Amino acid sequence: MKPVYSKIGEISGNVITVSASNVRYGELAVVSSDHGKSLAEVIRIDGGKVYLQVFQGSSGVSTSDEVRFLGHYMNISFSDDLLGRIFDGTGTPRDQSPKLMEHLIETGGPSANPINRIIPSRMIHTRIPMIDMFNSLVESQKISIFTTPGEPYNELLARVALQASVDVIVLGGMGLRYDDYLFFKHTFESKGALSRSVMFVHTAADPVVESIAVPDISLAVAEKFALDGKKVLVLLTDMTNFCDALKEIAITMEQVPSNRGYPGDLYSQLASRYEKAVDFEEAGSITILSVTTMPGNDVTHPVPDNTGYITEGQYYLDNGRIEPFGSLSRLKQLVNKDTREDHRPLMDGMIRLYADYQETLEKKAMGFKMTDWDNSLLKYGQLFEDGLMDLSVDISLEEALDRGWEILARCFDPEATGLKSDLIQKFWPEGVAADE
Repeated sequence: MKPVYSKIGEISGNVITVSASNVRYGELAVVSSDHGKSLAEVIRIDGGKVYLQVFQGSSGVSTSDEVRFLGHYMNISFSDDLLGRIFDGTGTPRDQSPKLMEHLIETGGPSANPINRIIPSRMIHTRIPMIDMFNSLVESQKISIFTTPGEPYNELLARVALQASVDVIVLGGMGLRYDDYLFFKHTFESKGALSRSVMFVHTAADPVVESIAVPDISLAVAEKFALDGKKVLVLLTDMTNFCDALKEIAITMEQVPSNRGYPGDLYSQLASRYEKAVDFEEAGSITILSVTTMPGNDVTHPVPDNTGYITEGQYYLDNGRIEPFGSLSRLKQLVNKDTREDHRPLMDGMIRLYADYQETLEKKAMGFKMTDWDNSLLKYGQLFEDGLMDLSVDISLEEALDRGWEILARCFDPEATGLKSDLIQKFWPEGVAADE
């Protein structure tokens, strides 16, 4: 049994220091004070000095309080009983149901051995055209939604959760407003998705440092479900809040800051979580869809900048729509070839024409005279935005492809689209003319 240390050397923010030995990085400890017991985690070891972050905050902790190391990392109970449950950032129930104590698993372990991985080859259908048709989500992909505060990114995550073709949904919320937490809870309950979901929610009212544990707990649970043969979708919102918590701890520990005050290992911290996305051979898979808010819509901010190097693309959410030019799924070519023969050429052709539409908008704003071609592009752009880009559109991939052909037919003659004649002969809708 490990000894109990009765003297805390220093208290700085949510970080305390203790002189101790035989302690491991990431090990848990219990801090006992007059106000109760608080969970803490070892975040740095410097000789005989051990630094611990107190998850519930150091308020009420004094230098004479006791610290007892537990000899293990943070763990969470795993079983099918997790489904339908809601927990906080430390695994404590939020839903007033009993705490689960059996079949404990450790969190924060290494990512899967590459020898057990297979090349992604299956598409996850979401019924959102700007994803399914233009930047397909692939099973075991790691991808983020780049956006700004105020955009409906939580609503988009909820739609993906409800409509994605997966077995289990794991939601990891970091810094959620209470209204957003209730939105996810009520949406999942009312739409019947809670029974196949487990939620780990850290709200803005909780101690900031608790948000650091949310991705590790969420991904540890997801990995166990995947090893049991399940297709798991992990939704993480908002990873910028996670990084801000890392920044706060780094400042408290007086570490030498990197870009904009973030810790120098920010890339590694993000990569260790995102690399948990995997498609297991002879088992299930983990797909990670996160949210990365960009302060000031600045894509060079350290969080989106580092994220872009790690993930396999991003969805750029702006003005309530997934924008086609800022969005990219680097794995879509692995699955688009197996959907429908017109998928890739139709996607490319429509994006090219939408780029022409954007140029026509600029010409119109500058007072240039509009030609018949310009007017066709203006009509096309409006139909494209209303029929495919609007986030309220809920149609299958096949319906989206058919709608794409219909939009082209309502705006252009077949030869003006630049698409191959054999595809036009096969898919061009009958009874729809450009002058309608």
